Amino acid sequence: MNPHRRRHKNPSSNSSPSLSSSSSSSSSSSSSSSSSTTSSWSHLRSVLFVVSASSPASSSRSRSLSDRGRIKSPWSHRKRKHALSPQQWRTLFAEDGSLCDGGIKFLKRVRSGGVDPSIRAEVWPFLLGVYELNSTKEERDVIRTHNRKQYEKLRRQCRKHLKKTDERNKLNEDGEISYEGDGGSLSQDSGSSSDDAASARQSLSSEDRSPDIEHSDNPSRALLEEDDQNVNNSDVSTLDTDFSDSDSSEGPEVIQKVPSDDVQELNDPIKASEEVSCSSKAENPSKRPTAEDYYTWQRIIRLDAVRTNAEWMTCYPSQAEVSDSRAHRTAEAVGLKDYSHLEPGRIFHAARLVAILEAYALYDSEIGYCQGMSDLLSPIVAVISEDHEAFWCFVGFMKKARQNFRLDEVGIRRQLDLVAKIIKFKDAHLFRHLEKLQAEDCFFVYRMVVVMFRRELTFEQTLCLWEAVWADQAAIRAGIGKSAWSRIRQRAPPTDDLLLYAIAASVLQRRKLIIEKYSSMDEIIKECNSMSGQLDVWKLLDDAHNLVVTLHDKIETPFL
Repeated sequence: MNPHRRRHKNPSSNSSPSLSSSSSSSSSSSSSSSSSTTSSWSHLRSVLFVVSASSPASSSRSRSLSDRGRIKSPWSHRKRKHALSPQQWRTLFAEDGSLCDGGIKFLKRVRSGGVDPSIRAEVWPFLLGVYELNSTKEERDVIRTHNRKQYEKLRRQCRKHLKKTDERNKLNEDGEISYEGDGGSLSQDSGSSSDDAASARQSLSSEDRSPDIEHSDNPSRALLEEDDQNVNNSDVSTLDTDFSDSDSSEGPEVIQKVPSDDVQELNDPIKASEEVSCSSKAENPSKRPTAEDYYTWQRIIRLDAVRTNAEWMTCYPSQAEVSDSRAHRTAEAVGLKDYSHLEPGRIFHAARLVAILEAYALYDSEIGYCQGMSDLLSPIVAVISEDHEAFWCFVGFMKKARQNFRLDEVGIRRQLDLVAKIIKFKDAHLFRHLEKLQAEDCFFVYRMVVVMFRRELTFEQTLCLWEAVWADQAAIRAGIGKSAWSRIRQRAPPTDDLLLYAIAASVLQRRKLIIEKYSSMDEIIKECNSMSGQLDVWKLLDDAHNLVVTLHDKIETPFL
């Protein structure tokens, strides 16, 4: 399997999933490119596209004013509550440490106001499924101990692979090495050793954008074509993902029984990892990760870790207060290099990203590591100081987000298709204009989908949006339905796809400008990229809520 497994997509070709109102020209384009539908959707990790908004279009919002008089959004300015405070957080627990009323009040408050930064490290494990909403303190203590031990197992495996990588890098370019216990021989390819890092996919970060893009005659194609190199993987043995560890110095591990079978699945890397990858293997049984894949992931992880945005440092300065000696020790422990330009806080943060992302690549080897995953992990690492706790929160996050990084792109296509449907049902005029631009596949919001608005919002805004999304997903996981949330249901039922409604809302807010000003895909891409950082997250959630109210029964499976 090639971990850089993405080809380029020509934005001018219509290879999106078919929509019921596709124009005849779109149908013709799809027909002519049917043989390359799959490849046209691959290698999208380097996309820098973004559609954002700063002000709504009055014509599209006027139709919903009467609805707003009857249905109040939990995020509207009149209804929005303050973030969940430490004092309120403490009052939500019963004597045994479980959340009162099954967590309903807790989720409602998070959904409408977010979480105070000082308690996010305590709250997020509940939102991300590390702890069940009805778990007691005693049960959580057992889970925490179990999680720490399992993470340490994964890290021991990572250290073994790092040692082998170091040995491999010291070999002569034409040499060969045999690793006992790692499935056999790894033959060095004369080109891959020196070229893998150079061919690593370009960062999604705008600050790493190639200068050639600005001067390209076709900037949308330049964005896609700037990284058309592939890693040449040898036909090598499959990656060893056995999480048991036989190091005599570590001694046998005793894993305590976890109270819930559901939580056991999430927190047992052997069982959960096998389950996570089961469906992918069934769909694509011939594609198994190799040791070569893991070596490549190691290189890309390190490249991305040192380029991570430092915005988190102003929001969580205590996490940035790291001594120079500690930062360098941590970096050395994970084999991080080329960080001399970074201050100690960023070095330490990058080293933690490397450790957790490497462990996740072993935990979910079907996904491994893909561009964009570091963007999702970085806020979690900034908030949660313990690596093992941050890792399991990331695992919970990726339960949903891993679809963004699947080889077959099914998850991305489904989400872009849903955004297109929302726009089509809400604003047929705008959708017809997108069809004329051959943009009805909504490919221009690809980056929003992959990194979940991380590049379009400030750090704090991103966390507020994610918390609202996680609260909806936690409600669905807990089976909170009609009886428990009937009043909320009449307004906006919890949905797994709140993020996609928010993405559609950001496009609809710009509908007048798109219709009147944009006459080509290149123009819409340039304008959308320029809107980064100008979104109002609470207005975005307010508009997303209105879309959920009016459209969820038409385009989603009804919430039970």
